[in-house]
Amino acid sequence: MKHYIITLLLIGAVVTTQAQQLQSSSMYDLQGVLHNPSTAGVYMKGMVGATYRSQWSGISGSPRTGTVFGNFELPEQKIGLGGYIYSDKTGPTSRTGIALQFAKHIPMANGAKFSLGIEARGLQYAIDRAKLSATLGSDPALGTADNRFKFDAGFGASYTGKKLQVGVSVAQLVQSKLGFNTAVLGSGEEARLYRHYYFHGSYKWNVDPQTSITPNFLFIYLPNAPLEFQGGFRVEHSELFWWGLALRAKQSFILSAGVNINKKFTMGYSFDIYKTPINVFDKGANAHEVLLRYNIFK
Repeated sequence: MKHYIITLLLIGAVVTTQAQQLQSSSMYDLQGVLHNPSTAGVYMKGMVGATYRSQWSGISGSPRTGTVFGNFELPEQKIGLGGYIYSDKTGPTSRTGIALQFAKHIPMANGAKFSLGIEARGLQYAIDRAKLSATLGSDPALGTADNRFKFDAGFGASYTGKKLQVGVSVAQLVQSKLGFNTAVLGSGEEARLYRHYYFHGSYKWNVDPQTSITPNFLFIYLPNAPLEFQGGFRVEHSELFWWGLALRAKQSFILSAGVNINKKFTMGYSFDIYKTPINVFDKGANAHEVLLRYNIFK
């Protein structure tokens, strides 16, 4: 029975706007450009990294997401360049995409920066019809095509000081149509790339010369979908190792930890404990995420 439920949820996410279409991360703030192109090159002169996230291991066809990201600064030109590529698979659906980002840095008092950023996005959305035909037959929501490739864009703005960062951004501005379905649907039911709005912030509090605490938050809004919130804090000791606690509202608790090696190489791990809705029905209702990041310059 659970396979039929998951299948229906997946198709519903393609046809309507009731779920996120873009991946997120329990360690989003360590990746910089994942949600806001204006942060490219702001924190570091250059860095590259990768994450792998696995959710709901107790369910066949559960989500798997791999991301490779990077950004660097051109200080003389006061600009930042960044981007990422990703592969996101859930049951019979998969998304493979790329985002290329450009940010303009505007110096402010006390070493702070105000940044404006734009991004160009490409996405290939695919459906494995063979996995769905047994349960859905010739349902018109599946259409006649197996995949679609679409272009889109994004924009962001942020303020970054020595301790405080706040930013806003929007992804999938164009809202390109996917065109999978052959059924007659209303404009509110079209399969398309819907806009995602982000509002994020963090503040680094130096408790003593060796210890810092960084509270952080992220709001994600899609039209016709519930507002999503993730908030928590990260404690770092002597710039050597860190641990954190967070909450994703109405979904999960997040535990994370990591180490910094020679102030250049970072390894992190997060564990999401889902409290609703699927842990009531299935075992393995958790998420695991691994992060590797290399700072090109100390």
